[in-house]
Amino acid sequence: MDVSFLGGPQPQHGVGVVAPFDFALDRELWRWVPDDVSLRLTRTPFVPVGVSLDLARLVSEHETLREAVRALGASEPEVIAYACASGSFVGGIAGERAMCEVMNTAGEVPSLTTSGALLQALEELGAGRIALLTPYTESVTSSLEEYLGEAGVTVTGRAFLGLTRHIWKVPYRAVVDMARQAVVGAADALFISCTNLPTYDAIPQLEAELRMPVLSANQVTMWAALRTLGVRAIGPYQALLMEPEALAGTLPGPQPEALAATLPEAQPETLAGTLPEAQPETRPEEQEGWT
Repeated sequence: MDVSFLGGPQPQHGVGVVAPFDFALDRELWRWVPDDVSLRLTRTPFVPVGVSLDLARLVSEHETLREAVRALGASEPEVIAYACASGSFVGGIAGERAMCEVMNTAGEVPSLTTSGALLQALEELGAGRIALLTPYTESVTSSLEEYLGEAGVTVTGRAFLGLTRHIWKVPYRAVVDMARQAVVGAADALFISCTNLPTYDAIPQLEAELRMPVLSANQVTMWAALRTLGVRAIGPYQALLMEPEALAGTLPGPQPEALAATLPEAQPETLAGTLPEAQPETRPEEQEGWT
């Protein structure tokens, strides 16, 4: 069929995304992306290891990154984002920078990681004291806190679930409940870690309820990647995505009770067994399991 009369395809910015093999939230990433941007995703090779520091190191090995970026090269992305929080904070700030250098060289385009994007976002908001929420075990959560400490960011309170698998099945309402437990001290913002944890529809409610900016791993990754292209990420009632003047004074947005009605109810069948409660003080032991 001759489609020349249509003028060919519309120009699209391309964002390459390298995600871990168990990443299950492709659709969530797309929700921050405007129509003139296309995501090109690839995944790291499967390894039979549960979510842990060991897995974080495996999915961020330099040769794994090189191969993933080379695979994305055929689609000619203009920027490449490594969409994994633990994989990009496990080596500290030096490790995160080394990952970006490897990807820059392999892809010959600007590259970034979720954890590097987090630091950019905190700087953008002037947030030096944050509450921390993760689905991880204590050891992985502590590694993130150490990474933030290297950057001069203080964690005022934290909550985590101790999960080693099926993180993408955690319902929004559990994320909201965890956030309330994490915010126990004076904080400038809340960060929800893990790109495999659903957050898009929870952010507006939490910002309205907690009266502070709420950042998530997927949000900062897309925000930073799109900003590299000179494109604004989209998302209603999210402080990071607002124009600076809109953040003056109290955070705007709908009231928590109005937003609560929009959150889907947790479905029992979405989780294997009972979801453990977040533990802001008593830390759960690492669980056995596969991602």
